[in-house]
Amino acid sequence: MPALAAVVSSAWIQRVGDQALAQRHVPHGGAELRCVLGGTPHLLGPLTAAMYQDIPAGSTVVGVRLRPGVLGGLVGMPADELVDQDVPGTEVWRGLSRLTDLLGEAATPRIALGHLQSFVARSAGAYDPLVGEAVRHLMPWHGGKPAALPALLSISERQLRRRCRASVGVGVKELHRILRVQGFVARVQASIARQGTVHADLARWAVETGYTDQTHLGRECRRLVGVTPGRFLAETGAACGCGHDHAVSFRPMLGDGRFVLERRPKPA
Repeated sequence: MPALAAVVSSAWIQRVGDQALAQRHVPHGGAELRCVLGGTPHLLGPLTAAMYQDIPAGSTVVGVRLRPGVLGGLVGMPADELVDQDVPGTEVWRGLSRLTDLLGEAATPRIALGHLQSFVARSAGAYDPLVGEAVRHLMPWHGGKPAALPALLSISERQLRRRCRASVGVGVKELHRILRVQGFVARVQASIARQGTVHADLARWAVETGYTDQTHLGRECRRLVGVTPGRFLAETGAACGCGHDHAVSFRPMLGDGRFVLERRPKPA
């Protein structure tokens, strides 16, 4: 679905086991539209710090992650009005009751996810191509710097900041910090996917993702992820040791932008 691939980086189906799940959402530069089946779809706006969400035991969640820069066009309002907000979709889109009914009536989670994807594809509005180029330049695999963007894009720093906030939700410098820490998160998740455990070289990963040194990585990880790099390594290793596949989120941050459907098994 080309219209969907242009605005969505990934989609997932998540099944929660017999115990409620406290899920940590880490800033990634985009937004997410998700639904606990049986309830109302919610929009999680662009985050500037980690946010926790309690998901009831036995729930099934379907969701899509929007690419950085498309939120403003999708919702028809400045994206910065949704920063750090988790709001019912009915507060953003009129007529969402039909989608809620379709999700609740779906025979399988995959069918429900298809309804959610179709809604996003139909709702997608025009996006700012200049902001899209700025986002591409700042992705972890590109390694661009915010200071170079005004000259590269032939725009003033003030205008770029205004357009970025309208489309992404945050300014260029904040977006760069978020995407940079996502480069570290992606390396942790990719290490687990390849080897079943984390073999970390924090000093090397810090340099590879654009930090001055490991101490710089530590400060930014605490600020954006909410924990130290060491603790994040331990928690991610424990959470993913049962086969939880994060490829859907780490591949785009490592330069592999293929659209992937993630299957999240019940915790052991």
